[in-house]
Amino acid sequence: MIDYSKVNDLAKQYRSDMSEFLRDMIRIPSESCDEEKVVLRIKEEMEKVGFDEIIIDPMGNIIGRLGNGSHIIAMDAHIDTVGVGNIDNWNYDPYKGFEDDDIIIGRGGSDQEGGMASMIYGARIIKELDILDDVTLYITGTVMEEDCDGLCWQYLINEMNIKPEFVVITEPTSLNIYRGHRGRMEIKVETTGISCHGSAPERGENAIYKMAPILMELESLHQRLRDDKFLGKGSLTVSEIFHSSPSRCAVADDCSISIDRRLTHGETWEGAIKEIEGLQAVQISNAKVSLYDYQRESYTGLVYPTQCYFPTWVIPEDHIATQTLQEGFRNLFGKEPITDKWTFSTNGVSIMGRYNIPCIGFGPGHEEEAHAPNEKTWKDELVAAAAVYAVIPQNYIDLLK
Repeated sequence: MIDYSKVNDLAKQYRSDMSEFLRDMIRIPSESCDEEKVVLRIKEEMEKVGFDEIIIDPMGNIIGRLGNGSHIIAMDAHIDTVGVGNIDNWNYDPYKGFEDDDIIIGRGGSDQEGGMASMIYGARIIKELDILDDVTLYITGTVMEEDCDGLCWQYLINEMNIKPEFVVITEPTSLNIYRGHRGRMEIKVETTGISCHGSAPERGENAIYKMAPILMELESLHQRLRDDKFLGKGSLTVSEIFHSSPSRCAVADDCSISIDRRLTHGETWEGAIKEIEGLQAVQISNAKVSLYDYQRESYTGLVYPTQCYFPTWVIPEDHIATQTLQEGFRNLFGKEPITDKWTFSTNGVSIMGRYNIPCIGFGPGHEEEAHAPNEKTWKDELVAAAAVYAVIPQNYIDLLK
């Protein structure tokens, strides 16, 4: 039986510990593929809290275990961040940050190290109140998500054999419960030409000119993409353009673009490729359409290649994972939670999208803070999230009965 008032009291008691831990993580630059130092700092905090087992896997993910029950639950935070962008847009040093009684500012505060701080102190509450029941709980701090979301969980599932009954994604949700999001693809379109001297361009074929009508048709295709009542509309945008040429005084012999394609419910990666291949300008220019591959080294030196396809996922509102979080939220805070979806993508693209392991989202911080200058999170949200995480295992077991 959970004493919800005690859970709330303990979460508030650990407010300063969570804040200090989050400030420490923010101070450590940890862009994708360079997370080692922040992983070691997380290990220190896990040791302080008293996890039963702490592992850093060959990819560099950190895995903390509590309990040894027959039901397996995981809670996940990616602990890499994006870069800081134009430093002139920051009012504070993005790593030294800023703190007052209410907020913490710094790169990673909302996306996504705040979730890690709350998870670890949720685990501390679980230990102190002994509310784990028949559960094995994994707390994962995962790497490379900003670079290739879900790759870390491909590794955890395939190589570390961690296959939970459901996973709580602690990306920022403004303390709402999120049960899905659109998928995405990274698509390359390439045109080729024949170079010649720029003084007589008629002697060659300009690959950039071949790309121009493709760009116009892509802009039009975006307007026609499928819509979904819950997840919203599919979308695409051209995010990069490249070319090759013997010199600035020559006709370009190659041009390629990158497309960020967001997939709503009912869209497939095969269909998205075929839509682009079917464009008149693509066919006329004989352009090549393909998925990008990802094969960067993790900070440990491991390469774990994958295609840049990140599937859509959604679970029903009456799913037991959704109900578990809703029940905990009601009992802790005495009000109904908002259940919604993310706009952006998370590690759920692999966990649920590839492997059909249910995911549910709940996290401190706000989506609009992600990747923004002066990124901030709220201390009260860290506290509330820790309380919710603490009651998830017992709530789940109670609902199973």
